[in-house]
Parts: sequence; C-alpha cells; structure tokens
Amino acid sequence: MFRRLTPVAKNILIINVAILLLSSVVRLDLSDWFGLRVIYSSEFAPYQFLTYMWLHGGMWHLFGNMIAVLVFAPMLETVWGSKRFLTFYLVCGIGAGILYGAADAIEKLPLKNAAESYIENPTPEAFERFVIDNKSYINVARASELIDLYYESSSYERQTVAAVRDIYGGVVTKGTMVGASGAVFGILFAFAFLFPNTELFLLFPPIPIKAKYLVFFYAMYELYAELNRTPGDNVAHLAHLSGMLIAFILLKLWQDNTKRFY
Repeated sequence: MFRRLTPVAKNILIINVAILLLSSVVRLDLSDWFGLRVIYSSEFAPYQFLTYMWLHGGMWHLFGNMIAVLVFAPMLETVWGSKRFLTFYLVCGIGAGILYGAADAIEKLPLKNAAESYIENPTPEAFERFVIDNKSYINVARASELIDLYYESSSYERQTVAAVRDIYGGVVTKGTMVGASGAVFGILFAFAFLFPNTELFLLFPPIPIKAKYLVFFYAMYELYAELNRTPGDNVAHLAHLSGMLIAFILLKLWQDNTKRFY
C-alpha cells in the first residue's frame, strides 16, 4: 500500500508522524505555540491558521486523520497532480481554521465581555448573573457555594474575581485547536465529488457503500454533533464541516478543468 503513495500524500504522512514523535520524545507540547487559539487571546498569532493542522492530540487522533490521507489522497493527487493537490490540502486546512476561528471567537465573545465586566465591577448579584449566563463553562454546583458565601461576606470578592479570571483564561485564552481534520474532510468531500459511485467497504458495519452516501451521512452526523454538542465533546465538528465547505468552493472553481470519474 505504501508503495502506491503519491509524493505529497507521503510527505504529509511523514511530517505529521514526525512532529508527533518529536513532541513525544522531547516531551514538549507544541500546541502551546502552534495550536490555533481564539483570535483575541494574547497568545494568538496568524501563523497558527497554518501550523495547527500539523499537530495532533495523540496517536489515535493522528491515526484517524492520516488513514484518510493514506486511502483517499493518492487518487486525488493522481488526478490533479502534486501541486494542485498540495494547494487543495493547504487551502482546506487553512480555510477550515479561519472559519472555525471566526465562529469560535463569536461564540466565546459573550464570555469575554461578561468576564471583563465582572472584573471591573464585582458584586454578589453580578457574580450570580455571570454564573447563570455562562453555566456551560462552569461547575455550577461549586460556583453556587461561592455565590452563597459572597452574599454573606464581601471578603469573598477577591476569590470570585480569581475564579472568573480562571474561567476566562481556561476557556478563552488557553484553549487550542489542533489536527488536520479540516483538510482531511476536504479530501473526503473531494473524493466523493470526483468518484461519487466508487464503493467503499466499511468495517463497522461490514458493508459496501458508495462514496457519495458515506460522505453525505458523515456530514449530517458532524452537523448534528455540532448542533447537539454533549458535555465533554471536545471535537471541532465545525472545523470538519468548514473543511468540506472550502473543498466544495474550490471544486466548483476548478470544475471546468476536472473530470468526473465513476
């Protein structure tokens, strides 16, 4: 299988594996510098829109992304050529990062504003309102105890301010996104677009399915998971969907110069 790898696909695999192994060997969390942070974090840098897609949170995260590169990327590179495939991969990854980053910034903006407002003017009522309005980011049971204590004594003001700073720092300034999923989902979409009736054999369940149906159902799942996010789900479903959207735009722009395969 590896002998059939095309040049860019092979190099993508090598680079991603090498970076994960290097960070593991030297025990250095590269996401501190190169993971994608929310744009108003003090640690955000524009280059992170490129670098985040070469980092992974662990071996299984890497495996899930690279298996798609291994299986689907060589056919796309064969059809397009190495230069166009590399352009496609990078644009999908960077574009997914930008779209996700914009949505992430909008989603977290109310928390940012609420935290800054509370720190400037802390009161028991304001702290209670902060907890209620941002309960998805907060351990409500623990915060409720602090609310009661603060109502009883103003001496807890400093503790509440510190708690708000910790919440803001943990969610807004410290959170990072890593992974090649945006680019990989672009590859999946492109494969289904160019080879819609190619049958793929699933492992679970062990049945054949056409590429166009597999990618459609996968996209519907990602949309559902994003709109109905469960506690503890830290998967960037929106980045996956963004990679597909960028792929669709590129493919439509290139459509006059591509052929459909069946």
